Amino acid sequence: MSETSANESRLVRVELGERSYDIQIGRNLLAGLGETFAELFPGAKVAILTDETVAGLHLSSVEKSLQVAGIESHSIVLPAGEKTKSYEGLIRACDAVLDTRLERGDLVIALGGGVIGDLAGFVAGIIRRGMRFVQVPTTLLSQVDSSVGGKTGINSGHGKNLIGLFHQPSLVLADTSVLDTLPRRDFAAGYAEVAKYGLINDPAFFTWLEDNWAEIFNGGSAREEAIARSCQAKADVVAADEREAGQRALLNLGHTFGHALEGMADYDAKRLVHGEGVAIGMVLAHEFSARLGLCDPAVTDRVIDHLKAVGLPTRIDDIPGQKPDADLLMDFIAQDKKVSRGNLTFILTRGLGQSFVEKGVDPVLVREFLTEKLAEN
Repeated sequence: MSETSANESRLVRVELGERSYDIQIGRNLLAGLGETFAELFPGAKVAILTDETVAGLHLSSVEKSLQVAGIESHSIVLPAGEKTKSYEGLIRACDAVLDTRLERGDLVIALGGGVIGDLAGFVAGIIRRGMRFVQVPTTLLSQVDSSVGGKTGINSGHGKNLIGLFHQPSLVLADTSVLDTLPRRDFAAGYAEVAKYGLINDPAFFTWLEDNWAEIFNGGSAREEAIARSCQAKADVVAADEREAGQRALLNLGHTFGHALEGMADYDAKRLVHGEGVAIGMVLAHEFSARLGLCDPAVTDRVIDHLKAVGLPTRIDDIPGQKPDADLLMDFIAQDKKVSRGNLTFILTRGLGQSFVEKGVDPVLVREFLTEKLAEN
C-alpha cells in the first residue's frame, strides 16, 4: 500500500520478491537524488540518459545533486520525440553508455518521459547482459504508467513497442514538481493514463477524478493523490502478473486502438502523442463494447464528457492530417502484442470500471466497426 509522510511525500512498493522496489512520489525530490543514491547504491557510478528538452530543464539539477553526493556521472543527451525510440536510437544510446566504461553493478538513470524510460530501460537490460537502472520520470504519463512495471523497448515500422524485454528498475523517483514545466497538452496526455485506472476496475476513482481533475492539473495535493493511487493500482497488477500472462493485459485498455492510431500518424507528435491515442482508444473500446451489446452507451457518453473536459481528443477525426482507412488500422492492430496465433485480443468493458480481457475477437467485426466510425467522423 502507499504511505504518506508529514511532508506529503508518498511511497508505493512494487512487490516482486528479490526484485521488489519502491516508487517515491513527492515534490522537489530531484534535489535529494544524490543523497538517495548514495544511501541505496553505495559506490555506484551512473550514466544519465535524457533528451534535449528535459536536459534543458532538469539535467543540471540532477548532475549537481550527484556531484554533491560524490557520485561520478556521465550525461547522454538524445533527440526528443518518439522517433528516438528506434533501432538508431538504441544503437546510439548503447554505444554512449559503453563509452563511459560503467560496469554491470553501476546504474543507468532514465531522466525523461516514456520514450526515454522505455529506451533507457532496454539499454540497461541488454548492456553487459543486464545493468541496474533507475526511472526518474518527468511527465505525468511516465510517472503513473511507463516507469512502473519493467516494460522496456523500442518501436518498429511494424508497430509500437514490438522490440524489447521485461527489466525491472531498482527505484522509481517521481518528482511531481517537475510536472509544473509540462505544456498543458502533455499533462493532459498523461492524465489519460490516470483516467484509465478508474475505467479498468475502480469506478469510485473515476468519479473522484471527475470531481478533482482541475486541482490535479493546477498542482494541488490532489496531484500526488492521483499519482499515488495510479501507481498503487499498477503495482498491484504487476505484482500479480509481471509478464502480462493474464490480467496485466487490462492495463492496455484503449491501447490496441491507440497504438494503431499512433502508427497511422507515423508517431508524429505534432499529430498525436501516446496519451491522446489512448484517450481516443478508450472511447473506441467503450463504443465497440456498446456495439457488441456489452455496455450501456451512456457509459461511453460519460467517458467522452470527462476526457473532453480535460482537453483530450475523443474522436479519430480529432487527429490532424490525412484520415486513415480501416485497412491501415487493421494492419497495425494485427501486429499488436496481445495477438495470439492470429486471434485478436481486446480490452472491453461491461460498464464503468468493469473492463475485461476478451480473446478471439472477430476481426471482421472490428473492421466493420472502424469503417463505420471513420464514415461518421
